[in-house]
Amino acid sequence: MVVTILDGPIGTELAARGVPTPPGEWSAWAIRHAPATLAALHAEYAAAGATVHTANTFRAQPGVYGADFEGILGEAVALARGAVPSTHQVAGAIAPINDCYEPWRSPAQPRPAHRQMAQALAAAGVDLLLCETFPHVGEGLIAVEEAVATGLPSWVSFTAGPDGALLSPEALGDAAREAVARGAAAVLVNCVPARLTLAYVERLAGLGVPFGAYANAGAVGEGLGWGEGGEARYLGYAQTWAAAGATLIGGCCGTTPAHIAALQALNTAGGARPRLR
Repeated sequence: MVVTILDGPIGTELAARGVPTPPGEWSAWAIRHAPATLAALHAEYAAAGATVHTANTFRAQPGVYGADFEGILGEAVALARGAVPSTHQVAGAIAPINDCYEPWRSPAQPRPAHRQMAQALAAAGVDLLLCETFPHVGEGLIAVEEAVATGLPSWVSFTAGPDGALLSPEALGDAAREAVARGAAAVLVNCVPARLTLAYVERLAGLGVPFGAYANAGAVGEGLGWGEGGEARYLGYAQTWAAAGATLIGGCCGTTPAHIAALQALNTAGGARPRLR
């Protein structure tokens, strides 16, 4: 079974490279203020072995940039497209409107903004739409519906948050099932600590679509990322996800291009055994 390697985080890697990530704009600040650094990061993920790259559109939203959002979003897609091989896929990120760790802040009427994002990303020429880091199931499902309506392949990734408190594995599995019913072509879990991710991955099996995970490195001090190495341990966790049937695997906050390079062992016969401690 071949695993498709996804890229890793943009925001935390930009911050690690000294690029400001101010409130509101966060990683999107780099689109116009540090485009060379952003393009170089996309290229590094490609060199590490990723073949699906998410454009830096997580915060390039109408609620952040108003009427200018389509231009900024288009620049983000062009930067990603220009930095990776033409045979690779570029995904457009559709994120929660307010916050990915505070589902209670989800707006009562999120559909118009998600429709704008989905349509603008489709017009910008992405290969697929990735509705990602949704802790609020209802908002995530609306984002999926608007993504699917563009006619592009549409993936969805839910998050249970940094301690797994926002969604149980059962609730995330139920959300994924509903997303598939609405047309999602793949389902994932992301931005959950790698040490907690397997229980969620297991709930994604049997839905009839590809599934996977891109976990975060946990807390600073765990030695799994955040400049502390941990690539071999991250690979060990990823091997358990692959053993559970995951075929879409990448990295989230705190991981680096080195973590993505380590994932190449998932497609190597006799690759390294899990090292989880």
